[in-house]
Amino acid sequence: MTPPVEPAPSRFSFDLSAATPGEDLVGVGADLEPGTLLAAYRNGLFPMGVGRHGRGAVGWWSPDPRGVLIPTGMRVARSLRAASRRFEVRLDTAFDDVVRACADPGRPGGWITADLAAAYGALHLLGWAHSVECWHDDRLVGGLYGVAVGGLFAGESMFHTERDASKVALLALVRLLAADGDPRRLLDVQWRTAHLASLGVIDVSRSEYRRRLAAALGAPLPAAFDDPLPGAREHD
Repeated sequence: MTPPVEPAPSRFSFDLSAATPGEDLVGVGADLEPGTLLAAYRNGLFPMGVGRHGRGAVGWWSPDPRGVLIPTGMRVARSLRAASRRFEVRLDTAFDDVVRACADPGRPGGWITADLAAAYGALHLLGWAHSVECWHDDRLVGGLYGVAVGGLFAGESMFHTERDASKVALLALVRLLAADGDPRRLLDVQWRTAHLASLGVIDVSRSEYRRRLAAALGAPLPAAFDDPLPGAREHD
């Protein structure tokens, strides 16, 4: 198995020791080079522009509280289990298409700019960013993408064009993270919404997130992301 390629280190450092409790935006500026993005994720931050629709300067965010999903804690309704049988799940076969769909300017509250899309595309080529895709009749109908570092999967965005496709992608991801039973694995969803809470997402404080993050980074990369198999299916 080929590990992800470590990029050149960032010119910037990320330190949350002076972050104000309860505030989500902790910095502005820097760049979107692969080394910078990885340094941010390893220290509990992620990028999103501070302007409307993600435009303007790059902001670095560390939500307090932080939405996380423990892989063994996902709530799977019977209807979701049934829906999962309608789709084929693939890994990393259409990463750019997933990002493009998530960045659709017609989506309410869109924030993914061309610069961000390009930055995650670069991380994908180095083996750090991944997509979990739902296909139906050989059409991409839903999915998600994010960054995998050790036992951490930092989810960035998801989309669907058929009902339940994004939730099925999330379920497939959770199964991949839980496959080897390592309790250190962590799925970061940034902010808990009512919809995500119904699936088992919980809020943790920034300090608790950093504790869980440190443990997750010490876990190995899930085998599926170490050597993903195109067209791999997820079944009950």
